[in-house]
Amino acid sequence: MTTPYHLLGGEDGVRQLAHSFYQAMNDTQEVQDIRHMHSENLAAITEKLFEYLSGWLGGPPLYREKYGTICLTEPHKPYNISSAHRNQWLQCMEIALENIGASKQVKQMLKQPMFDLADFIRTDQ
Repeated sequence: MTTPYHLLGGEDGVRQLAHSFYQAMNDTQEVQDIRHMHSENLAAITEKLFEYLSGWLGGPPLYREKYGTICLTEPHKPYNISSAHRNQWLQCMEIALENIGASKQVKQMLKQPMFDLADFIRTDQ
């Protein structure tokens, strides 16, 4: 089976997805609550998202190779992440997937796993 990593175009496609995700966060008024949880400069977090998504989508495990363990809850602990924040994150990802021209197949493949990922880091559970 072809992985989402490959269907998105490999490294270049996943890098575009991470960039487009944070561009959507920067540009979309309805998601400013989660935008304010990030530093003004998004370059470092964009790179981390790319590294994480690379492995998560079936490509090279760049994040694990660089940082060791993958713990999503620890970096998000300082924030009160609600269902509304989860939905804002998902909105940014939907915009990003659309902006990079992801196929319907990829969007469908990622819909539930992306929801599960975003829901996992909520702190209001």
